[in-house]
Amino acid sequence: MTHHDQPTPDKADGRRRAVPRRWLRRRCGRGDAGFGSLEVVILTPVFIAMLLLVVGFGRLTHGRQLVEQAASAAARAASLGSTPTQATTDAQREARDILTQAGVSCHTFTADVDTSDFRAGGQVRVTVACVTSLADLGLVGFPGAKTLEARATSPLEQFRQVALGFSNSEWSSASNRSVDGAS
Repeated sequence: MTHHDQPTPDKADGRRRAVPRRWLRRRCGRGDAGFGSLEVVILTPVFIAMLLLVVGFGRLTHGRQLVEQAASAAARAASLGSTPTQATTDAQREARDILTQAGVSCHTFTADVDTSDFRAGGQVRVTVACVTSLADLGLVGFPGAKTLEARATSPLEQFRQVALGFSNSEWSSASNRSVDGAS
């Protein structure tokens, strides 16, 4: 027997057997034995829920930034177009490409291009909307889907030639008449 083992009486037959003191201290010295496991069982779902909240807010924030980036790039692409139709097509393509390359999956995607002020010195406005799914985070209270929307405006160069749907010769002669003062 080691010095840690002390003989203790066995209640059934009156004989003494060796029981380690460490075991006695752990077993009899603490009144809250087993509560550590209970705390872990109770707090684990709370920590998981907090982790899912952080992930969900991170996904929303990142998605918003990407939609803003797509709107800005789309407005810039539209401002480089020579006609309102080309500007609209370029803007929609650019916005979709930015979101696709970033890995954002939109259930519904729209890129509205406002070319009402498409003239030299004017501006182009683009609104990008993306409905993205958050169904995998519904456990912690996120809605099933969220619409992320961003708007961007890009100026058109003041000293540029903007085609208004005429062919080159018609446009040139139309602009010459207005410059010469002829009607």
